[in-house]
Order: sequence, then C-alpha cells, then structure tokens
Amino acid sequence: QGCTQKYIVKNYFYYYLFKFSAALGEEIFYITFLPFTYWNIDHSVSRRMIVVWSIVMYIGQVSKDILKWPRPLSPPVVKLEMRTNAEYGMPSTHAMAATAISFSFFTATTNQYKYPFELGLVAAFVFSTLVCLSRLYTGMHTVLDVIGGALISAVLLVLLYPAWDTIDHLLLTSPFCPLFSIVVPLVLCYNYPKLDYYSPTRGDTTTILGAAAGATVGFWLNNQYAASAHTGESVQPGLPLITSTMVFVLARFLVGILVVLLTRWVMKSTVLGVLGYRYKFPMRDLQARRRLEVEVPYKFVTYSSVGFTATVIVPLLHQLLGLM
Repeated sequence: QGCTQKYIVKNYFYYYLFKFSAALGEEIFYITFLPFTYWNIDHSVSRRMIVVWSIVMYIGQVSKDILKWPRPLSPPVVKLEMRTNAEYGMPSTHAMAATAISFSFFTATTNQYKYPFELGLVAAFVFSTLVCLSRLYTGMHTVLDVIGGALISAVLLVLLYPAWDTIDHLLLTSPFCPLFSIVVPLVLCYNYPKLDYYSPTRGDTTTILGAAAGATVGFWLNNQYAASAHTGESVQPGLPLITSTMVFVLARFLVGILVVLLTRWVMKSTVLGVLGYRYKFPMRDLQARRRLEVEVPYKFVTYSSVGFTATVIVPLLHQLLGLM
C-alpha cells in the first residue's frame, strides 16, 4: 500500500531528523553499524549485539503477525513511508531494535572501556528515543506500538543478560554451533506464521536470521582457528596518533563495506538465478519471489553469506592489506 495523503513539509529540521532516525532501524544501519563494531571496536561486543538483535527482532516480527494490530489509519495520520505500511503495527520493531542495539552496546562496553557511565546511558537513551519518535512522526505507529516495542525489548535484555557469557562461550566452542546456527533459523523461517495476504515481515525476519546465522558460523570458525580478535585500544592524547587511528578505522570500514555489498549483490543474483531456473520464473517476477519456497532460501542464503563474509572474509582481507 502506498501513502494515502499528500503532505507539505513545514519544518525541514524535524523532517530530516526523524527520516534519518527512522533509517537507524532499517537494513542500511544494520549492514553498516554491526560490521563496523566487529571490525573496529570489539569482537565480543559485536557478538553479543548480534545475538540480542536477532532474538529481539524475531520475537518482534512474529508478535506483529500473531497480534495483527493495524497501523494508524490514514487519514487522519499522514504516512511518510510506503513499504512497511503492509505490515501490522504492534509492536514497533524499530523501537525494539533501537532499544536492543543501543542498550546492549552500552551494557557490553561499560565494563570494558573507560568512559563516563552517565554519558553512555544518555547516548543509548537518546538513540532509542529518536528512533521511537521517528515512528510517530512518520505516521507508522501509535504511541502504544512504540512503548510496547521498547518495553518488550527491555524485558528481553534483562532476561538475556545473565546468560550472555554462557551463550557466547557455547557459540565459540560448541562443535554443534554451525549446525545449530543454520538449522534452527531455517526451521523458524519456514514455519513463520501464515497471513491471508503477503507481508514483508517473513522476508525481513529471514534476512535478520540469515545474517545472524552466517555471522555466528564465522564467530565459531574464527575461534577454532584462533583468528586475531580486534579489541578497542586506549588511544593516548596526540594528534598524529589519533589521525593515524582514524585513517585505519575508515580504511577498514570502506574496504569491509565494499566487500559486504559486493557479496550481497553476487549472492542475490546467483541464488535468484538458481531458484528461477528451478521454479521456472524470471528474476524480475516479484510475485514469484514472494513465494515461501523462493523467498526463504533466497534471503537466507544471501544474507548468511553476508554475515559470514563480514566476520571471516573481511578480517582476512584486512590482514592481507595490513589494516589490522
């Protein structure tokens, strides 16, 4: 469904602020910030964030399609987005993701790095609040959707926190980790709640679980072969050292994101081509790509490849280029 009302922007500051904030809960943010954390900050922090993010998002997406609460009516609400209008509203997965990512990052780093506790708490609160408010501004959720999403995410964080170290240890050391990481998400995707009409939630869920599965296999493989783990370094004052560090951070990110995007493009084309040959449909046939037997393998294989590339291939390339 498209936007049902035309609108005139009267305050461009709020318009661009909340449009940008809304993007912080979408794929473009996940595919940049989560790998950036792995390449430049700390592997253990990134692992915990990805595990929490995948669990929270799966529960949020499934909850939408079980509850089936509608989004705000337009009119009177003016909707600034088109794609997500086909989904149900409660809970807001943008609010869930923003709360999960910001506070898991804060929790995972507060005991490892020296920075003011209050500053980290405020930064996490501001980040999640901006994303939550953006869902109201764009007309995609009610206040109850947003509050419900943030509260569900907070409860899940509290429940998961005591098991963080245990889960992380099992992901790195268990011989069953690769099989578990692939089979369980696939089973969940193929058994996603069925709707009377097509909704992008199943595809989005498959994307998230696929990326987390590929990354988890990468974590396990790196640990088996003792791949060098990047951890944040305490940078001493001094402009030359800070400048040098920033150059390396930027270089790692640019090289990594180019490889990740190339992997996504190649795998997407390849998998769609294979599935199109198998099920006899052209690659541009949108309706065929929405079928269960096509959408799940297409998105799962594509994004598990992306997750694996980000955690294994890119760090190896960083080493070869002398960027570690």
